[in-house]
Amino acid sequence: MQKWREQLADIIFEADTPAGNAFDIVLLITILISLLAVMLESVTEIRDSYGPLLQYIEWTVTVMFSIEYIARIITAERAKGYVFSFYGIIDLLSILPTYLSLFVGGAQYLMAVRTLRLIRVFRVLKLVRYTRASSMLLVALRASRAKIIVFLGTVLTLVIIMGTVMYLVEGGESGFTSIPRSIYWTIVTITTVGYGDIAPQTVLGQFIASILMIIGYGVIAVPTGIVSVEYSKAAQEEKDRSTCFSCGTAIKSPDAKFCRMCGQSLKG
Repeated sequence: MQKWREQLADIIFEADTPAGNAFDIVLLITILISLLAVMLESVTEIRDSYGPLLQYIEWTVTVMFSIEYIARIITAERAKGYVFSFYGIIDLLSILPTYLSLFVGGAQYLMAVRTLRLIRVFRVLKLVRYTRASSMLLVALRASRAKIIVFLGTVLTLVIIMGTVMYLVEGGESGFTSIPRSIYWTIVTITTVGYGDIAPQTVLGQFIASILMIIGYGVIAVPTGIVSVEYSKAAQEEKDRSTCFSCGTAIKSPDAKFCRMCGQSLKG
């Protein structure tokens, strides 16, 4: 029994073996089929013609995922650790919508959360090494969060002030029927989206709108610059690190190209 459990665990949790790699590839294909079925079911014409077939696919995939989820719990070294891990929660959320649809209409469309299971493609395609870049990006975001918060606070203040001004300048005749609605227009304008559902009619209002549009380009550029600077710093710090980014092993030789413990490239 223990041997069978270990063999099944190797297939489910490992991607370095032929069986494990095949399992993950089949899993990814199944996820894509499931997502395609959910999207097609939202199209009225297709749902009317192929509704029963699409529901059959959804339930088949859900039952498969349910069996897989139970198998992961049984074969995991620490079942509780898996259940409350990121992947464990995503695996659970990927099967709940179909069962909820029995009680709540439309809940099956929440199965789009299965998209998150595609993250496993990094493990299947050996792309884990590229998560280094994402880690540095997170470091950059954390380092620049204070500046970004101050910047967003300034923008929020500007939006409230200019929204109030536009309400006074234009009034309800031009669609600025309230301060919240005027603030909505200011946000749309300053982010350079410009839906066009509300537009200033007076010369003064159009002048203010022009100024806000120009400011909008700065709104886009400033946070980008802040994060870019911090990312460059994080990249330089990473380059100067004396330990392996992947496993934390100390790098004894400055000329080493690969970690002596995990084999991770040390040159980027």
